[in-house]
Amino acid sequence: MSPLLLLLCFLLLSNTSHCSSSSATTTSSSAPFNSLLPSDAVSLLSFKSKADLDNKLLYTLNERFDYCQWQGVKCVQGRVVRFVVQGFGLRGTFPANSLTNLDQLRILNLRNNSLYGPIPDLSGLPNLKTLFLDHNFFSGTFPLSVLSLHRLIILDTSRNNLTGSLPVQLTVLDRLNYLRLDSNRFNGSIPPLNQTQLRIFNVSNNNLTGAVPVTPTLKKFDIRSFLFNPSLCGEVVNKPCRSTPFFDSPSAAAAASPPTPLYQDAQSQGILLAPPTQHKHKKVGVILGVLVGILIVIAAILCIFAFVKKRREETEPKATKCTIETITSSAVNTNASGPVDNSQEIIKLEKEVKLTQGPQQLKSGNLIFCSGETELYSLEQLMRASAELLGRGTIGTTYKALMASQLVVTVKRLDACKTSITSSEAFEQHMEAVGMLRHPNLVAVRAYFQAKQERLVIYDYQPNGSLFNLIHGSRSTRARPLHWTSCLKIAEDVAQGLAYIHHASKLTHGNLKSSNVLLGSDFEACLTDYSLIALADISSDDDPDSARYKAPEVRKSARRATPGSDVYAYGFLLLELLTGKPPSQHPHLSPLDVPDWVRAMREDDNEEDRWLAMLVDLASICSLTSPEQRPTMRQILKMIQDIKDNAMVENNKRDAHTGYS
Repeated sequence: MSPLLLLLCFLLLSNTSHCSSSSATTTSSSAPFNSLLPSDAVSLLSFKSKADLDNKLLYTLNERFDYCQWQGVKCVQGRVVRFVVQGFGLRGTFPANSLTNLDQLRILNLRNNSLYGPIPDLSGLPNLKTLFLDHNFFSGTFPLSVLSLHRLIILDTSRNNLTGSLPVQLTVLDRLNYLRLDSNRFNGSIPPLNQTQLRIFNVSNNNLTGAVPVTPTLKKFDIRSFLFNPSLCGEVVNKPCRSTPFFDSPSAAAAASPPTPLYQDAQSQGILLAPPTQHKHKKVGVILGVLVGILIVIAAILCIFAFVKKRREETEPKATKCTIETITSSAVNTNASGPVDNSQEIIKLEKEVKLTQGPQQLKSGNLIFCSGETELYSLEQLMRASAELLGRGTIGTTYKALMASQLVVTVKRLDACKTSITSSEAFEQHMEAVGMLRHPNLVAVRAYFQAKQERLVIYDYQPNGSLFNLIHGSRSTRARPLHWTSCLKIAEDVAQGLAYIHHASKLTHGNLKSSNVLLGSDFEACLTDYSLIALADISSDDDPDSARYKAPEVRKSARRATPGSDVYAYGFLLLELLTGKPPSQHPHLSPLDVPDWVRAMREDDNEEDRWLAMLVDLASICSLTSPEQRPTMRQILKMIQDIKDNAMVENNKRDAHTGYS
């Protein structure tokens, strides 16, 4: 068969996933053709052949190096360095000798697909730094080949069906700063992880057992990293381990059995000694009795003091501490005069929920947990959590809630007046859709609650505050623009989150601003309050910063937010990042004048001026008046990743390195 005919057959295969010739002919023709292709292209096509049974990846090859333009593929100097197919709906297996042959690969992201079967040998990826395999159906044991990837920084195999024990040798991956193994079926003990750079760690929802090693690294993480492993114990998870039975230890058994009395031992050796006198035992008994009596008296006194203190605290007004219960109770009982009876108000709230939602909606004490979420707490436990005000926003007030179990969540109490336009049924349907969104750059909505006068949304708590605070600092510190590389990282995180919202659902954010971008435990940017604006009437909102974020097409009309209006707000967020100035302080400039203004605000040297100019250009095209002229979030994300990759390559050349470090 001629090479031309082989080429035509291959093109037909890549476009339609079928070849009219027999299987024998296809098999015999593929091998010669593969020899004509670069090895990286062969690896990608081998992966597609087994992992993309529904032909989601539209790969076509007209030139030898077209593969560098394929979906999810990024090349540097003709070699594949990134393969990201997150959320592409891939169904199939991860074949051996496919992606595992991409020896220059730095980033491999297969998350949020339907891949199944074992994870192949990954030792052929010596340069890999980021590995996302989460949210699939991979089975088998932990891939030991990962232990040879000494450059690995991010490893995520969460939400799969992996079994077996975790290797102790995980400690050899000394560059790890992100490790998620949660929601699998791992058993055995947790390795004594000691990676000083580890910032994100989660092994919850497995079958792990035994004491959690008390290492400086593992002690940094709270109980949420270990939840739903019933047999874990120890200081780190604040759960005492069941001690080994005393008689199981030979040394302990020897200590537990009373020694032979000295006089019996001596008699056995023919030495005559008098046995101890009985009055010594009486003296010991009297002394013990006196000590026990004293201890009982002390305990009784302490109990009396504790009781008096508790009664005093109950009768005295509390000036600084409140609970979610008192916050919501005061809202329900707004016409009451005098102090609120919290114990009665929680009963009143529960009755109102039953009247408005019906018995079929009652889940976990009237809280409705989002699809697939584990019910960690009840409404009563949440109501009795201690509450700390975090801030007041466009459509509600946000609190940090610390429950008795030490679990911390964020509670968003929606403004009853602004959200009154949304019916109970519409609210529930909308929250079910919002609650299904899951992405590393979104703050997860875990549960929600509504009664006649009250609506709450419960999120994960983010420990490092908002992007607004990071950019503008506190009143005691002068705000300074972030370094351009930090701007680029945050811009990419936000773009990832928005692109996911736009393409994984029919929803939009609708209220993008720096105060609605929170910083996670690894200072990754995470969007919050997404899609809630659709529930409210915010025509009376007069915040100047919020007004500048609004696109012209929604600013002076009743139109709802669109993906295009999110892009517009993203442009202003990017300028806020680059200049350190809130949108209300941005001058009205022509696009040609914006770069000069940004440079004046930053007072940087010109070393990275080219990359900064690219970010300014991106902000400008996002903020175009016409929505049709704005790029999509996927296009924006691709532009940001291109800037990052080109900057990285140039820095490596400047440092006299070939390729990546």
